[in-house]
Amino acid sequence: MTVYSRGDVVLVGFVFSDESGKKVRPAVVISSTAYHRARQEAVVAAITSNVRRRLFGDHAIANWKEAGLLFPSVATGILRTIKQAMIERKLGAMLKRDMEAIERELRRALGL
Repeated sequence: MTVYSRGDVVLVGFVFSDESGKKVRPAVVISSTAYHRARQEAVVAAITSNVRRRLFGDHAIANWKEAGLLFPSVATGILRTIKQAMIERKLGAMLKRDMEAIERELRRALGL
């Protein structure tokens, strides 16, 4: 099994919040190495290329090309816990500055 790290940008199937369908989309791994060792799961935040619509908890990714993304993108506050085996593949990794901003937004969204 491939091991994924916090900050990795991966492709994963996301079920719509109303469960009406599923779409393969990029996501950023936000769970820790310790979490991955204890479970066969990963917590990910969805990434969207819809940069015009930013909501509470979202971060516009400054270095999207370096993260392995094809288009300007936003890391969203939409979180999902998945089995690591459901990750289709790794696209790249967030640069430190973007990952720190994503973490700040998630803390705000979750009240941490």
